[in-house]
Amino acid sequence: MAASKPVEAPGGGGAAGLSRWQLALVLGAPVLLGAGAIYLWGRRAAQRGKGASERKTPEGRASPGPGGEGGSGQPDGPGHEEMSPLGRAQAAKNKGNKYFKAGKYELAIQCYTEAISLCPPEKNLDLSTFYQNRAAAYEQLQKWTEVAQDCTKAVELNPKYVKALFRRAKAHEKLDNKKECLEDVTAVCILEAFQNQQSMLLADKVLKLLGKEKAKEKYKNREPLMPSPQFIKSYFSSFTDDIISQPLLKGEKSDEDKDKEGEASEVKENSGYLRAKQYMEEENYDKIISETTKEIEAKGKYMAEALLLRATFYLLIGNANAAKPDLDQVIGMEDANVKLRANALIKRGSMFMQQQQPAMSTQDFNMAAGIDPQNADVYHHRGQLKILLDQIEEAVEDFDECIRLRPNSALAQAQKCFALYRQAYTGSNALTVQAAMKGFEDVIKKFPKCAEGYALYAQALTDQQQFGKADEMYDKCIDLEPDNATTYVHKGLLQLQWKQDLDKGLELISKAIEIDNKCDFAYETMGTIEVQRGNLDKAIEMFNKAINLAKSEMEMAHLYSLCDAAYAQTEVAKKYGLKPPTL
Repeated sequence: MAASKPVEAPGGGGAAGLSRWQLALVLGAPVLLGAGAIYLWGRRAAQRGKGASERKTPEGRASPGPGGEGGSGQPDGPGHEEMSPLGRAQAAKNKGNKYFKAGKYELAIQCYTEAISLCPPEKNLDLSTFYQNRAAAYEQLQKWTEVAQDCTKAVELNPKYVKALFRRAKAHEKLDNKKECLEDVTAVCILEAFQNQQSMLLADKVLKLLGKEKAKEKYKNREPLMPSPQFIKSYFSSFTDDIISQPLLKGEKSDEDKDKEGEASEVKENSGYLRAKQYMEEENYDKIISETTKEIEAKGKYMAEALLLRATFYLLIGNANAAKPDLDQVIGMEDANVKLRANALIKRGSMFMQQQQPAMSTQDFNMAAGIDPQNADVYHHRGQLKILLDQIEEAVEDFDECIRLRPNSALAQAQKCFALYRQAYTGSNALTVQAAMKGFEDVIKKFPKCAEGYALYAQALTDQQQFGKADEMYDKCIDLEPDNATTYVHKGLLQLQWKQDLDKGLELISKAIEIDNKCDFAYETMGTIEVQRGNLDKAIEMFNKAINLAKSEMEMAHLYSLCDAAYAQTEVAKKYGLKPPTL
């Protein structure tokens, strides 16, 4: 499938190509991305240790005073009774700190409560510290409601109080207030300039939870949506031993009724499956499920083929629950054509991988190889699974077997090169990277009509910052497949990384949407860029469009994470006037 989305393992980014969370790197500014991660790839390692310690201890003064940070705050004078109200409050707080450090949290709470009652109301910063300290003591006692209440008081007095915001975020997490937790931790991330690993990990965690929660409900009630014809044709092009995607054979149709304008011929026999195949040739995909259902209900002679074709289209419209029983039935038909059963296993295995069940996915692929060892598709698609599982050596072995069985499989050879490149790139081995890059050159020379070869080579060239040559490769893709929307998205991203040309990048991504208004990747990328530009309402609109087009629950969860991240930033901007850097 040419110019596809970058290969990305579930729960993480690929080492080569532009994985979704790596768009932050492309654009050069922090953003809540990936499954909610807020990482700047280039800065992450350097900042890994900075500010990562647990925020557990209470504080001294909110701002330095005569006694210094954490000092007694006592003015010169003969005794406690002559202290100012603030001085007495500070003394109570300091006593509370001693109890806190000794693990006597109830006594610490009493002292902080005394400090709050003694503190003059106009001393906002000091008062906010006392509330935050009491919240820290409540936290040790796991009294999460009290923690949230005291942190709220602290934030009302000092709206940019990072410790109080983060402590409240953790309390909201414990109370299962995910939306409130996300808003607080987003504010913390912005205030800390996205440099604290601890707060970023909490943001990532809550975004994933929110995304999964919302996607589960949305996906259950979603309206099935047929992908674009281009997407469907690209999907079927990744199979070479798929009986159901082959054209109608001679004898299955008659040309007698073909009119002068060349309408598709009618099938000879009254078969729902054969009519469905005819609709496939006409790209009239919406009728396929209903026609295959007629064949299945009639228990016709093409029942196995009809079950597999219906299951395939259930998968394409994102209805895995409906697809699985059909696939199970085909797999269990021991008298059916082994190619049909192997294809059903490949598709069920791919479905399991989308559902993040790699063990079941691997089991299906291995079973397919066992029943049909000469089927090149098994090794091709299992090789892709192995890439996702970071089992690169095994992926290369599978691609080699696919190539042995089908020496002219351009797709398998291109993806083998990508696997070797990824292995070399992650290992930081310059010589093997160079060899892998030469492998791409060999593939596109041998298979000049293989758009996927140019697309994967372009991703590798982008990694190597050979932007001009990558741009040429994307142009080759467009020449070969002018209706492939994802190529325009990749080329648009390249303009941003290479020339920081925002207008050109957006123009190309808009072109992708014009070509295929069902391209969820284009809407997702457009939304990500709008976040970077600070156009959060526009970003949310784009993410919602992508959500409605998502083909799996896992993909939908990821998109909800992006949308929720953008929405949290709008709320933080309203409440605290905080905005991350923009382009």
